[in-house]
Amino acid sequence: MFAYPMPDFVKATPMTSRLPAKARIIPAEFDQNAVGRSLTAMILRLSRHAAALCFASAAVFIAMTAMEFLYFRSLSGGLPSLDMRFAGFTPDEGMAWLTALGRRGGEIILVWHYLTFDLLFPALLSVTMVSLILATGRRLKNFRAMPAQLQSLLAVVLVLPYTLADYAQNIAVARLLSDFLSANPDSLSFASALTVTKFALLAIPLAVIAVFYLAGQKRL
Repeated sequence: MFAYPMPDFVKATPMTSRLPAKARIIPAEFDQNAVGRSLTAMILRLSRHAAALCFASAAVFIAMTAMEFLYFRSLSGGLPSLDMRFAGFTPDEGMAWLTALGRRGGEIILVWHYLTFDLLFPALLSVTMVSLILATGRRLKNFRAMPAQLQSLLAVVLVLPYTLADYAQNIAVARLLSDFLSANPDSLSFASALTVTKFALLAIPLAVIAVFYLAGQKRL
């Protein structure tokens, strides 16, 4: 066999291959302080829109009330909806309302109340109350002296229990309307307890707003 001489350019090329070095990947650090500051600023800005939020909440509430008295009560033979019973209801009263509605009436209220207006209203009312707590509280020297983060946290803590209770009550009643077989003394008593809890927790931020407002009026 003949051995061919190796070309010069091959001899000059090293036989080891060098792959491009991988760039070091440094995970972006999650700045919790920056997120907290942004959230605080967003909550505090709600106080600037208190009037608009009050108007929106009032408009939705009026629409819900009109639907209740002009339409829903005609479906139930004049019986008030479970949402309107501030002191709660007995299992017999709850069952009487469901029976009077029937399946068709129950579907109408489920769609035109719980899946529309009352899907929005608890969140809208909660944001409105947060804005009012901040707007009225900032008229007080002691409240203004608190750190911004504490101001926003206080407003949210006062309102959030009502928000959760309202949505929990909506889910409980919506389940009764969507499945009449689920209506029994236990489920009706639970829905009644949530209704009472909702209104009791709603009274807390409303009372705080009233106290802040009156205290601010005295200082003027």
